[in-house]
Amino acid sequence: MQKVKKTILAVSIIPVVLISFCFKYNFNEQDWLLWANKCLSQSYNPSGDLKLKKWDLSITSDAFLRLRKTYQKNKQVYYSFNLNKLNEVDYLGNSIKGVIQLKTIADDIIVQTYNDRKGDVDSMTTVLNIPVKDMGTERLDSLKEALNYFKVQSTTAHLPLQ
Repeated sequence: MQKVKKTILAVSIIPVVLISFCFKYNFNEQDWLLWANKCLSQSYNPSGDLKLKKWDLSITSDAFLRLRKTYQKNKQVYYSFNLNKLNEVDYLGNSIKGVIQLKTIADDIIVQTYNDRKGDVDSMTTVLNIPVKDMGTERLDSLKEALNYFKVQSTTAHLPLQ
């Protein structure tokens, strides 16, 4: 009797499990945002910047990528750009250590320095290099997919209504 109950239970559970695999979960905007920020915060590699005291790297809900570096003497360097300006994502390195290069077509990346002994400077650039660690192929592909998601979302958000 016990064996029959287990067989019936197994036979009834198997179709439910198989049916659940037929549905693919799609990330929504909040999922992409959480994943991208988690990936960036876990992968950012500040070890090459010895005078770096703290850093903050994030993607905002309005599709801006922001990187703020604060150094030992309170000098700050701040990078920011809207992902709708993103043109290309390159990776230089291996799965242990490397650099993600985010490129725009024009000088669309804002670079601001504060508390610099040479003076505060505002400038623009086309490339933002982000040093990373533990960036395997799957993780990099997923991050690229997230960046592309926000690029498309922010680009369509700026289209004129017709």
